Amino acid sequence: MEASNEDGAVISMDGSPAVGGVNAGMRPMQVLLSSLGGCSGIDVIDILKKQRQDLKDFRIEINGQREDKPAPSVFTDIHVHFTLSGNLDESKVKRAIDLSMTRYCSVARILEKTAKISYSFTIENGEK
Repeated sequence: MEASNEDGAVISMDGSPAVGGVNAGMRPMQVLLSSLGGCSGIDVIDILKKQRQDLKDFRIEINGQREDKPAPSVFTDIHVHFTLSGNLDESKVKRAIDLSMTRYCSVARILEKTAKISYSFTIENGEK
C-alpha cells in the first residue's frame, strides 16, 4: 500500500506475512512512531535554530510497547531518545525538547491519550 499527499510525497506500508503482507514497507504502527519522531524533530530543530544553536547532526530513536492483546493493540509506553551534536547549550536543548514533547508536537498529544511518553537526550557523548 502507498499513501500519498497533495504534493506527491509517498510512504509505503505493508503488513507481516501473518496478516497477508510481504514486509514491503513500514507497518502502520511503525509509521505512527515515525510520525512522532518527525513531528518532534521538526519542532526541536526549529526551536534550536531560533535559539541560534549550532546544530550539526540530529537523530531520534523511538521504542514503543503495545498492549499484549489482540487488535486493536495500542501503544502503552513510548520512549524517545534524541541524539544531537554541535556547539549546543545543554539547557537550551533540554528546553527545546521539553517544549516539543509537552506542548507543540501534535502527534505526541494524540499518543499520550493511551501511552506514557518518556524522553531523553544525548549531546555528543554525554547522556542527559
